[in-house]
Order: sequence, then structure tokens, then C-alpha cells
Amino acid sequence: MKTTVDSDPGANMFAIIERLYPICRSITGPGVRETMEIISGHIPLSVVETPSGTEVFDWTVPKEWSIRDAYVADASGRRVIDFRAHNLHVLNYSAPIRARMTLAALRTHLFTLPAQPDLIPYRTSYYAENWGFCLSHRVLESMQEGDYEVVIDSTLEDGALTYGEYVLPGETDDEILISAHTCHPSLANDNLSGIAVAVALAQRLAERPARKHTFRFLFAPGTIGAITWLARNEARVNRIKHGLVLTGLGDSGDLVYKKSRRGDTMTDRAAAHVIGTRARKGRVIPFNPYGYDERQYCSPGFDLAVGRISRTPHGEFPEYHTSADNLSFVSPAQLTDSLAAVEEVIDVLERNAVYENLNPKGEPRLGKRGLYRAIAGQTDSQHREMAMLWVLSGSDGQTSLLDIAETAHLSFAEIRAAADALAQAQLLEERGGRRRPPG
Repeated sequence: MKTTVDSDPGANMFAIIERLYPICRSITGPGVRETMEIISGHIPLSVVETPSGTEVFDWTVPKEWSIRDAYVADASGRRVIDFRAHNLHVLNYSAPIRARMTLAALRTHLFTLPAQPDLIPYRTSYYAENWGFCLSHRVLESMQEGDYEVVIDSTLEDGALTYGEYVLPGETDDEILISAHTCHPSLANDNLSGIAVAVALAQRLAERPARKHTFRFLFAPGTIGAITWLARNEARVNRIKHGLVLTGLGDSGDLVYKKSRRGDTMTDRAAAHVIGTRARKGRVIPFNPYGYDERQYCSPGFDLAVGRISRTPHGEFPEYHTSADNLSFVSPAQLTDSLAAVEEVIDVLERNAVYENLNPKGEPRLGKRGLYRAIAGQTDSQHREMAMLWVLSGSDGQTSLLDIAETAHLSFAEIRAAADALAQAQLLEERGGRRRPPG
């Protein structure tokens, strides 16, 4: 069912995650296509297929992987490990096999987490052909010596890599990229929360009467998907002025923004400002060349102004890449808060501007213009007045509203509302200059 932005956003995003969760995704294959089909039920997605064997910079699009069934059965025929019970049970991208073997021979193809004995790990073998199973350590310890039937009903054949795009035109060709990875199987926070928040954001932006930037939403397999998109779109990558990678947005942790490689772009400033001025403050971390697809967009040959927004970063929560990253690990409330934060960052990028004070000689009389009552939703008149005074003081035709918000330690929303009220009272006029250019 198609969601709407008028209904409960948290419930809608959670419903998307619920529907996507059972699907066995990988970097290629029918699971990715099914995911694109479901996303297309919410936003009009353009799906692109890139054939196996295509050279994309230093990489090659791999063979396509499909899986129908996989299991390990004991002598009685009981499935001790069963792909149908949980799709993390198979080593992702496993080559086909049908054999009988001893437990000793099988052990080298079994992956567990001894420190988390009740959880199934998520493991992959994308680029080195292999086969295997993932299981809880407790199940492994319960397996008796003897022969086991081992079946992985899969194929690795020439096919294609699939990604999807949704473009919302703006007043300019300057783009804001929103990227979410689509390659993980049943992992609710990593990666389905990022997909769900991206879909909800796209729906909200589509309903805006005007957009300054063009928005490009990209749903692609991690690493190879982003690299493939960059290779296919190299000639127009310079249109991307800002970008956010969305992932891990449904857990209970605080928000975390990872900076772009440059570290001082307008994207970085906008995100850091939003996270620093929210009631529940998060943290900002520097760029490092490990993580999600921000490292592809920020690679030296592109060096785009793309950062990453998550809650608890990958590897910092024990559920990461395990069966514990399930539907109970994410909450509609956290998804809603994540969506609101991302929207706030977008609003800074969309609505930042430079103004000039048209009455700069002394402080203008605000009361006679009714400005104390002109900003809806604010009750603290002193706080409201300070926002207007900061805007009047900073609006020299060179300083942006974000500059002023950072100096005043007020939220961009408060500064923007003050500027709107002052402009309506003909005390400000927008200018084209900007002290610090955007990234």
C-alpha cells in the first residue's frame, strides 16, 4: 500500500521496513529487484540495469546471484540450518553445492559468533567464490558428529546489477544527493531504516510547492552500486553540491553525523548545526575512509560534499550485522525523529541566504511594526527578539543566515523565521553574495 505524508510517518516507515525485511537481498539478483518494485510503490523509481562484466573504474560488475533454498540436514532429514527460517543462515553470494559430508569437513564452511552465542552473523563472499552457512554458536555446539546433507540451491550467472533513482526537479540544476544502500538481507536498522527514511523524505519533498535544488534519490547496492552509478554518471557528477548517505536511523541511539572528506563543506556545516542545536543533541565525527558509500562519493577523484547521517554508527552496537538487527530493534518514534533531523538539514541547504539590512543606522523600531507577534509558534518574546536582533546585526550583504545562526548559537529555523519576518517588514533584502561558499 502506498504511504502518504499526511498519515503517521513513523508507522509508515516501519511498515516499509516490515515489508522489505523478509527479502534476501544482495549486491545483485531478484531480491534487489523486488526491493526496487516495493520502493516504486511509494515513489516513482527509475530502475537501471548494468550488465555483468561491465568495467566500472577499477571494478567489474559481478555475476548475478540468485538463491532459492539452502539447508544442512542431519541423518534424520531434519534441517539443522535452514535458509527458509532466516536468510542470514546462508553465506551471502554462496556458490551452489549439493553434497554429503562429515561435520568435520563442514565446519570450515560454518560461521558463528562465540561471544554472542544466540545470534546468527551476517557474512558475505561477493568477490571470492565460496559457499557457507551462518548459524548461532549454540546450534553449532549441539550438532552431533556424523554425515550431513548440504544443499545450496543458487546460481552465479551473467546478469545485471540493479539500482533505482528518483529525481525531483528544482529551480536549479544544482543537486542534493540522498543515498541509501540496498544490498543487505534481513537487517532492519542496517540497511532498511535508511531506505525507509529516504522514501519518506522523497514524499515530503515532492509535496513542497518549490524546491531550490534538484533532489536525486539513489537506492543502490553498497560499494559496487555507488561505484557503478558514479561511473555511469561521471559527466554530470559536478552537479551534486550536497549529499547525505542515510543508514542506521531506527535504533535508540543519538544522531551521529560523519563529515565529508573535506570536512568544511556547506553540507558539513548544515548537518553539524542541526545536530548541535536540537533538543536531543547528537555528535559529529570526522571523515574516515571506512563505512558506507560516503567513501565512494568522497574519493579523491570526485571529492563530493557528501556526509553520512545515522544513529549509533556501525560496529558500535552489538546487534550490528547479526540476526538481532530485527524488527524489534527499530522503532517508529526513532524513525520519525531521524526523518525530522534530515529534513532540518535539507531546510538549511535549501533556505540559507544572504540579506542586507535596509535600515542599518541604529536599531530599527521592531515594536511599531508588530514583529514581536509576526513569528508563529514562539512564545518567548525575548528569545524571538534576540533572533531578529542577530539577523539585523549580521545582515551586511555578505554574511549568510547559517553564519548568523552559528554565531548566535540559535537554530537555523529561528534565524530563518526572524529573517522572513524582517524581510516582510521591508527591513531586509536578499543579496546574492555569501561569505563562505558552499561545498
